[in-house]
Amino acid sequence: MNFPPSLKYTKDHEWIRVEGDVAYVGITEFAQRELGDIVYIDINTVGEEVSQNEVFGTVEAVKTVSDLFMPVTATVLEVNAQLDASPELVNQDPYGEGWMVKVSLASASDIDSLLSADEYKTQVGF
Repeated sequence: MNFPPSLKYTKDHEWIRVEGDVAYVGITEFAQRELGDIVYIDINTVGEEVSQNEVFGTVEAVKTVSDLFMPVTATVLEVNAQLDASPELVNQDPYGEGWMVKVSLASASDIDSLLSADEYKTQVGF
């Protein structure tokens, strides 16, 4: 299983990749494996500030629907448009083409409260 060290992680299985003053958020490889085949992503928070640990959307798999939690307080700038037609990208490439939202950070210091790859790996039992 892949745990990219360049990312930060939440206990709720989201990841964040910071690039300057914006960041990309998605769910981890562990999370997508647990969910199974992803069939729909519902995110309608574009333009809104979402607080750290608040729900910013849902992911629907064949077996279940799961909330998506914002790793940091941020304004949602964009939803990955590719996921409308191809939600399976989250299963195929969770850390690349399967990203979910692009956000503008409210405070970069929120990143400090997140898990490193090693801490997340320990949390999920690897």
